[in-house]
Amino acid sequence: MKKLLLVLLVIAMASFLLVGCIPVTPGEGEGEGEGEGEATVAIEGSVAVDGKTYVSCGNHNIIVTFPTAVAGNVEVTITGCTGDYRDVADTNVVMFPDADRKVWTGSGTFGGNGVCCASYVEVYSGECIADVCIAFPVIVDCDTPYALIKVSSEACTCEGCALTFKSDVSESECAPDVECCGDDCSELASWAIAVYEDDPFDICCETPCEEPIETCSGTACPILCTTECLDAGESYYVVVSLVDNVGNEEEYYAIISLDTACGVTVAEYYADSCDYNDCLCTNWVCEKDTDDYIGNCLSIDDCSACCPE
Repeated sequence: MKKLLLVLLVIAMASFLLVGCIPVTPGEGEGEGEGEGEATVAIEGSVAVDGKTYVSCGNHNIIVTFPTAVAGNVEVTITGCTGDYRDVADTNVVMFPDADRKVWTGSGTFGGNGVCCASYVEVYSGECIADVCIAFPVIVDCDTPYALIKVSSEACTCEGCALTFKSDVSESECAPDVECCGDDCSELASWAIAVYEDDPFDICCETPCEEPIETCSGTACPILCTTECLDAGESYYVVVSLVDNVGNEEEYYAIISLDTACGVTVAEYYADSCDYNDCLCTNWVCEKDTDDYIGNCLSIDDCSACCPE
């Protein structure tokens, strides 16, 4: 279920124009709307979705630009990310000025609790160091997108079999009738399916070394893809890629076997022998029991079997 945050500020994608605390008169050469006592804050890698600002978990550069030089220091605080029951400490960002002391840059860490939580970014500066000059909310997306994809096959008119990949509705006892496709935070940005004749990770990782024989992609759910006619009695390697709006990625890996009557068998595999943080590929060793499905549904994850010992 999406976690919603009421955002009272309209924030442009990757750049936020908010009123600062230093009143100034526009300088020479500044046009209308520029330098009128306003400071801008930019968080690299952030996106705006439905009027809310999202950023992925981890480190991001923060750039604060003032219309005039700041005499004192600039401080930025990222408040603890709320949304679960743990206490998460604030993160103080060390900011460094340019030669004119107008542009201050630092790097801060967002989130870290693995959920879709929310923080405030607070900017303090110069004369009003005791007060918050700028404060605005940011939603921190630490979760990856998800899909549960049904694989089926149909005989072609002449010869061969056409594979169909379709995102499905979960029938798990944990979460019945849940549509399994999407992202529970910044939302799904894109999906892609690639079919290979040979192991794409045989001599490489992350970027497949083989050229796919079939590809399809989209930007929203549901996922629906039907291949051209493939040879019956053969096996094919499949990589499914999902990306959300802040760049979190999920990949699923499977070997699909077609019998001579176009019957389909799906064997799904964990990334890098169950270590998802090591390498974005699989060595086709650690197999999941998924019947005719690829992927998983985030809402039924607690009921999913992990990689066997």
